[in-house]
Amino acid sequence: MDSAGGPATGLRDAAGVRDAAVMADGDGVRAAASARVAGHSQQRRRNIAVLAEPGGMARADEPIRVATRIDRLSRHYRDVRPVSPRAIAAGDPAAIASAEAVLERIIQTDDLLAVGYLEGGVAAARAVGRIVIRDQRGRVAGFGTGSLVSPELLLTNHHVLGDAGIAATSGVEFDFQDGVDGRPLPLREFGLDPGRFFFADRELDFALVAVKAGPGELARFGFNPLVEAEGKAIVGDFVTIIQHPRGEKKQIALRENRIVDVLDLFLHYRTDTEPGSSGSPVFNDQWEVVALHHAGVPAPDQAGGVINEGVRVSRLLAMLRARPFPPAQQALIERLFTGQAAPSMIPPLPDQPAADGMSPQTISLTVPFDVRLRCDRDDASAPGRTTNGEAVRIDPDYTSREGYDPDFLSPQHQVPLPVLHPDLVPLAAGGPGYVLPYHHFSVVINKKRRLAFYTAVNIDGATSQRLRREPDRWTFDPRLPEDEQTGESVYRDNPLDRGHLVRRLDPAWGGSRTVAKSANDDTFHFTNCTPQHQDFNQNQTTWAGLEDYILENADNRDLRVNVFTGPILAADDDPYRGVQLPRQFWKVVAMVTQAGELSATAYLLSQQELIDGLEIAPERFSYGAYQTYQVPVRRVEELTRLAFGPLAEADPFTRTEADAPAKEISHFHQLVL
Repeated sequence: MDSAGGPATGLRDAAGVRDAAVMADGDGVRAAASARVAGHSQQRRRNIAVLAEPGGMARADEPIRVATRIDRLSRHYRDVRPVSPRAIAAGDPAAIASAEAVLERIIQTDDLLAVGYLEGGVAAARAVGRIVIRDQRGRVAGFGTGSLVSPELLLTNHHVLGDAGIAATSGVEFDFQDGVDGRPLPLREFGLDPGRFFFADRELDFALVAVKAGPGELARFGFNPLVEAEGKAIVGDFVTIIQHPRGEKKQIALRENRIVDVLDLFLHYRTDTEPGSSGSPVFNDQWEVVALHHAGVPAPDQAGGVINEGVRVSRLLAMLRARPFPPAQQALIERLFTGQAAPSMIPPLPDQPAADGMSPQTISLTVPFDVRLRCDRDDASAPGRTTNGEAVRIDPDYTSREGYDPDFLSPQHQVPLPVLHPDLVPLAAGGPGYVLPYHHFSVVINKKRRLAFYTAVNIDGATSQRLRREPDRWTFDPRLPEDEQTGESVYRDNPLDRGHLVRRLDPAWGGSRTVAKSANDDTFHFTNCTPQHQDFNQNQTTWAGLEDYILENADNRDLRVNVFTGPILAADDDPYRGVQLPRQFWKVVAMVTQAGELSATAYLLSQQELIDGLEIAPERFSYGAYQTYQVPVRRVEELTRLAFGPLAEADPFTRTEADAPAKEISHFHQLVL
């Protein structure tokens, strides 16, 4: 279908109510888009006028969006340094000049782009296919565009594939295009498999469906991963649409569109050409998918021009993350969120005959990587089993919570809770009995910062239960005043994540599912939450897996560990909505070895400049530059002003790495245990 929602020109109309409903959906999409375009005319004219001014791109969008965009660009260009949004908002000449220089050089280069841009486009285009919409009799009813966004799932519009019935009779064609010699490539067609996965939403106008293919059949096309993080596009960015317009061979509108407005759910981008095709992926210059194209309407303030509208990828991902799915489908969704199409893993171009009759060359790449597999048994009595999920429910009886157990590891090796420095005790929320016990863990809150001094959890790997995650429902702890906790208002409409300190599955263990579920749900108290910029997640793979690795691979007796975690509450942390945002996090893990000895190791989630004790200028700070470091337990004591009792003397890192204040950890085998 084209952006108007009707069948492609020259095709037979398909009989039946379903196809009429799809056409009506397309008309409704276009009408709604027209209303939004008309309603934002004044803002759009203002944005276009600012973009026409020298350096206007640094001022056309909100300062936080501009700064987040530059921060994301720093991932792709090593010489780009982040810029402080506060400095831009305050009109700091140096910050604005820095932002203007970056955006002018990288985004506003109309014609000159690095050669790698073309290579990235070839890889992105390979995953884009033509959707052939068929009725119950197999007759062609229309066309759309779709893109593989994971190894199994295809993304398009709701008004292209409105329900599972339409998807079941339709298919997708890859390589419907000409090769470099002008000859058509061999066509590859696949059916769709809505029985395996199908989800569609009318408001956001997207449909996600599994492709019916044998093992490895789709690998040659790769996929275009969807990125949750903000900062992929702002007002002034040029975008590229790869599409099958009117069902024709694959084409590309190369930087023919420029974003002129950013709405909460949609992007508007202006073009002097034809509207794009429904279901097409919309890319920025780094070939990240920023939107799902779904409509093009005449621009009311541009004679002959078109305003295209696309659904913001971050918004449709937020809907998918919040929605519960059956276990098999949830596994596909998890792969959607974790999928990364690294450049070195780009599949080869489709084979095609060479113009001179010679055989095409094949280039082989060997890519080293580590793979860890974990298979959960279906046996209901098996440790580490996966169980069906249900909504988060907080046990209302807080007197039943015993909290962290100091004798958990061994009666011979008691590990008490960390001790606050005397100067910190008056800041502890809850008065003299300031330790808040939960099921299998405890928390101590800094009432001034409204965040945890620390959390302490006992983890029993032998009786752990893999409870499926349901939509988050965070709650205040009624034992403390709400103004001493960080609530939902801090996280609304911004790039901040609600970061678990005690991971939700760490305390989810015990002799029954009820016990494990109560502990799992307790982790959704705001007392166990800390604001983390969403880009922290880009580099937390090692950090988040430390406990699991130590449980499963270390010289660990009884599969038990104690974990202490918290933010480093520095005086110069940036304030935001009444809360200072921590820039570093720490973790201390204690266990008893097979030899019966206590062992403790400590870690920081930090940046090299902070590790070295240096200050980072606001314009250079990047939330995406974090790494995991192993440090002495005493270093964590110094940074937090907490005393960890016997753990500092039980630290093997101090004995073996005496001269190293910190060791960057990129793989678990580097740990000193």
